[in-house]
Amino acid sequence: MTFRLLFIGDVMGEAGCAIVRKLVPSLRQEIPLDAVVVNGENSAPTGRGITPDSGSDLLSVADFITLGNHAYDAGKGGRFLDQETRIVRPANFDVESPGRGWGMFEAGGARIGVVNVLGRVFRDGKLRSPFAAADRSVEELEAAGADLVLVDMHAEATSEKQAMGYHLAGRAQAVVGTHTHVPTADLRILSGGTAYATDVGMTGDQNGIIGFDREDFMKLFLGRPSRIGVSGGAAALNAVVVEIDVGGRRATKIERVYRQPSL
Repeated sequence: MTFRLLFIGDVMGEAGCAIVRKLVPSLRQEIPLDAVVVNGENSAPTGRGITPDSGSDLLSVADFITLGNHAYDAGKGGRFLDQETRIVRPANFDVESPGRGWGMFEAGGARIGVVNVLGRVFRDGKLRSPFAAADRSVEELEAAGADLVLVDMHAEATSEKQAMGYHLAGRAQAVVGTHTHVPTADLRILSGGTAYATDVGMTGDQNGIIGFDREDFMKLFLGRPSRIGVSGGAAALNAVVVEIDVGGRRATKIERVYRQPSL
């Protein structure tokens, strides 16, 4: 059985949520898709964090949400993450952090395990190892009966993301990178049948700077720091679609999906 999974890169603010809500139903029919997973760590109106409203908005058309370093920045999501089993935050956060690091859902006749881990390079070196967290999560998902596993490696450094891809090659069916908001051109199938992409890209206003207001961000680099707001212009969707042979437990194809609706 061939299973098609769409993974949508970092959704930015209200513009990002709106385009996901608009395009996912038609993409399910066009490709066609068996499941949709979204990174929603920037889906709050401020572009930082997730709120119950933005999470519910994305889950109205998607099956599952992953997060990242901004998971709690909106200040409202802790209880929501404890209650909503279709959202995962980084598995290498402190164990007492709200939410869970891995989860599973059923779609298209398969049980899909999802893992979220946060890289340490250029970030807080005190974080627990994402590699150990990924190992533990994948093992627990396999024990729980997952037919396939997707890992969202949310990290700054391309080298750390690539290392995670090779580390999980043959054990996860897909390892996809998020966080830097710029899509990479290195989509490929690693040994053992693991689909890989260093960064899927961002879903939001393409005329900002990584989804934030361009003029605000420019002031930061020009030495005139100001409060940086999310960019709310016309959004585009960046994603990848992974084809997986469920019986063979291996990915057979990964392709980029880019959509910018007509204005």
